[in-house]
Amino acid sequence: MTDPMRRASLRITLLAALFGAFSLPVLAEDGVTDSTILIGQTVGLTGTVAGPVKEMNEGAEAYFRQVNKQGGIHGRKIEMRVLDDKFDPALTRVNAETLIRKERVFALFQGRGTPHTQGILPLLEGNNIPLVAPSTGAAVFHQPVHRMLFNIRAKYQDEVVRAVEHFTTVGIRGIGILHVDDAFGQDGLEGFMKAMEARKLKPATVIKFARVNPDNKAAAAEVVKANPAALIVVSSAKNTIDVIKAIRAAGSQTQIMTLSNNSSQAFVKELGTAGTGVIVSQVTPAPHLISTPLGQEFNAAAKATGATISYAAMEGYVNAKVLVEGLKRAGPRLTREGFVRALETMQRVDFGGLMVTYGAGDHTGSEFVELTMIGKDGRFIR
Repeated sequence: MTDPMRRASLRITLLAALFGAFSLPVLAEDGVTDSTILIGQTVGLTGTVAGPVKEMNEGAEAYFRQVNKQGGIHGRKIEMRVLDDKFDPALTRVNAETLIRKERVFALFQGRGTPHTQGILPLLEGNNIPLVAPSTGAAVFHQPVHRMLFNIRAKYQDEVVRAVEHFTTVGIRGIGILHVDDAFGQDGLEGFMKAMEARKLKPATVIKFARVNPDNKAAAAEVVKANPAALIVVSSAKNTIDVIKAIRAAGSQTQIMTLSNNSSQAFVKELGTAGTGVIVSQVTPAPHLISTPLGQEFNAAAKATGATISYAAMEGYVNAKVLVEGLKRAGPRLTREGFVRALETMQRVDFGGLMVTYGAGDHTGSEFVELTMIGKDGRFIR
């Protein structure tokens, strides 16, 4: 073969390779098709947190329906795959493995529970799976920063500090804490001790009780014996309801405060008359307020879908908005790496009354905290 022939043959081979490369299908990211984005969720649809979970999911679904009705995100509609973990950390991990390895979801969304989230961190990091809006405010998820985890709600410790500030401002110094004996409770206790030490105060009492099958009567008896002027309860939904009822039944009239993880209409309804006067911290603006763009938007969406108008549903709605904003910013060629980078570009983004900020060294999201009280009519009073 002559040199010109060799050169011509080489050109033909290169061109064939080039056109062949263009004709190869682009390898899509798991969970992403031309028309859908598959998002996974493992959460306690049943069990002790079923009430607030239902409301949070109603709020998120209300926003996802809006987005899908308008054509989705860059032409892709959000599809949810939800598994019930019964608020059991072991089942949370099993579900997360199923969603990641079998269902091939693009990302995880709005899980619930501190030990539950801790248990799946290795899965997130090992598979490069983002988790947006874990429903936990534990400090361990803020520092050090976990690259695949994006918090939205404020830290539990900020809520506890706000409660201690409130009590001391109104002249209450005998403040105690009743906390569940798990990672969530330990986180709340840490924030409580820091807040008390900062004010040179000693706890009136520190009581812990089990997350599974707690002895509420025994815990109530300890509260009555210590007789604190105010008591911060760090626990989840059903257990919090039962222990507050036990405290009231035992005759204690201490001022009780609990955290935003219990802020749902289901919580208030089940608490009944024992809930009157209980202080509850909140991590979103009031759901009934229509004086903010977020309030107007949420109420319209909730009305359209029949979602509960509650703080829990409002939180779910906000969480969905943040997830969608990240997907929009990631662009039409959606990848997990691009999604993570897109979220980290969100600097002081106003979602209509709630500010969210991320960065490479900051995955906290929002620092919004305010206190409310359950009134005699079962409504939250700001």
